[in-house]
Amino acid sequence: MTLFDYADEKEAKNPPEPVALPVREPLTITALTLRIKAVMESDFDDVWVVGQVSNLTRPRSGHVYLTLKDEGAQLPAVVWKSAIARIKFDLKDGMEILCRGRLDVYPPHGKYQMIVNSLEPKGVGALELAFRQLHDKLAKAGLFDPKRKRPLPKMIRKVAVISSPSGAAVRDFLQVLARRTRRVDVVVVPVSVQGDSAAGEIAEAIRRCNEFGASLGIDCLVVTRGGGSVEDLWAFNEEVLVRAVAVSKIPVISAVGHEIDVSLCDLAADVRALTPSEAAERLAPEDAELSRTLVLIRRRMEDSMEKRLRTLRERIAFYEKHPVFARPERLVENRRRSVDFVEERLERSMDRRLQTIRERLAKTAATLHALSPLAVLARGFSVTQDESGRVIRSVNDVTSGDRLRTRLSDGVIESAVDS
Repeated sequence: MTLFDYADEKEAKNPPEPVALPVREPLTITALTLRIKAVMESDFDDVWVVGQVSNLTRPRSGHVYLTLKDEGAQLPAVVWKSAIARIKFDLKDGMEILCRGRLDVYPPHGKYQMIVNSLEPKGVGALELAFRQLHDKLAKAGLFDPKRKRPLPKMIRKVAVISSPSGAAVRDFLQVLARRTRRVDVVVVPVSVQGDSAAGEIAEAIRRCNEFGASLGIDCLVVTRGGGSVEDLWAFNEEVLVRAVAVSKIPVISAVGHEIDVSLCDLAADVRALTPSEAAERLAPEDAELSRTLVLIRRRMEDSMEKRLRTLRERIAFYEKHPVFARPERLVENRRRSVDFVEERLERSMDRRLQTIRERLAKTAATLHALSPLAVLARGFSVTQDESGRVIRSVNDVTSGDRLRTRLSDGVIESAVDS
């Protein structure tokens, strides 16, 4: 007998007493779901997830619902309206994005989802993607078309500078303009040039300048600020500002950032200046240069006038020697002879015309006389009519007692029918 056989035999003779299992109260579905929710919110309160966007929906509430998926799984996600306001680019189905947020369980459905606090496109910066998307949208709308851009006025007397009054851009602009000319008045329109509200403030300033520009005599607008990071300059890539620049009736110069910085405001403006200083140079030539130009124009005008006067003197000298001016009565005599000749021709033509008309009239009168009924009566014929004027062509047309009128060539005979 083995050790195991002995143990089995002993257990068969002395079976162990049954062990009582502890009694546990079952959980409700709601309680279990809430416990899972608490665990998830505790252990997954800050996670990063990368996936592809699908099933993207945007209800009227302003929130965005989507599904993040990869090759093996799917994760429902929601972006609240407050977080959507911080996203610069457009979410689209099929886009690869990197999301940061927390996991949450929605008890009524028993499903978990991700609450997204921030997100960015995978492989490209969020601002760069937003720039590309908005550029393509506005380019299709024709806002960057060179054909709609207008040249600056030839003579600018007043310019409105839309910028931060305390910024270096305004100081640089005013210093360069003051060195070049004293003929241009400057109105500084104070706005924010950085932050969430900057684009709206600048757009509103452009609208007001267009509204009151005629009464204020504003010839040109300059939208400018100094250099900075992409985030600092982002206000000049907002759609509301770009559209305000594009529809401005007053020509707009955009001088945003440094030479390497290119904003959508630059592309929509009528003129792009690389710096605020260059914007001042574009507005007005130097007074010394203008003075030299005026001297050159004056010399050209004097030369032109002298040439014109010389030509007129030569023409007058030629006319003085002309025979007409030596004996002007000859011109009158020649014209008088011409008038007499024309008068004679006119009289002969009128005589011939009258003779032709007389002959034609006589011929027509003879024809009419030959066809006239009176001519027939003159040859011995007569016409008899009853009282109503009806011509009597047969004896059957009259009865006894009828009164008749007989027309002869020299008068009328009235008679009565006896039989």
